[in-house]
Amino acid sequence: MTGSTAAVDERVAIVTGAARGIGAATALRLAADGLAVAALDLEETTAKGTVEAIVAAGGRALAVGADVSDADQVEAAVTRVAEELGVPTVLVNNAGVTRDNLLFKMSELDWDTVMGVHLRGSFLMARAVQRHMVDAKWGRIVNLSSTSALGNRGQANYATAKAGLQGFTKTLAIELGRFGVTANCVAPGFIVSDMTRATAERIGEDWDTYVAARAAQIPVARAGQVADIAHTVSFLVSEGAGFVSGQVIYVAGGPKA
Repeated sequence: MTGSTAAVDERVAIVTGAARGIGAATALRLAADGLAVAALDLEETTAKGTVEAIVAAGGRALAVGADVSDADQVEAAVTRVAEELGVPTVLVNNAGVTRDNLLFKMSELDWDTVMGVHLRGSFLMARAVQRHMVDAKWGRIVNLSSTSALGNRGQANYATAKAGLQGFTKTLAIELGRFGVTANCVAPGFIVSDMTRATAERIGEDWDTYVAARAAQIPVARAGQVADIAHTVSFLVSEGAGFVSGQVIYVAGGPKA
């Protein structure tokens, strides 16, 4: 695979946090677009369902287990992808966790865990994959932010991490653009997923009631779906998005969180 002349079906993507939710939907969408996909999650076994779905649909995929906050595991994972699936030139940093609490209740571990996965993890993954993109003179990096980056009660850690990813993305765009690499950020609003379901459980609200209440506040009058995010990522990693870089796209059904 050399430069921008590589066919889509020769390209290899790594999607982190690909066992379920937005990550799984994105992995499946990129595979449907013709890319080979490495579905990375904390435990390899949890990503196998995503891989099986891709293979069943005729695609190529590999399940990889790694803690994205661990530099050695990240390097080993990227090396394995390059050897077993192909040189990765698309990276979607989706892996994330929440440890919500009000500031006075938030522990240092709550803070460090969220920073470790979102910020350190995205940094380590981007650093490991960018060398392949630079060599190929073509690459796409998409980082998952959130409307929480604008501030959200009970999420000082998560909001800070997601805001940090926006600055990280813009800096990658500046540094890597000359090598044919774009970097963009997708900031989802309310999305129906395991993570938002866990939030409803944490605050003691019925799920259906919670979704209806959130949807009522969204201008397009519906809750977001994981496919909405996957579709946006699909565009950003496409050949046609080569002049889009350093952008934060809020996929939230309206102009506000």
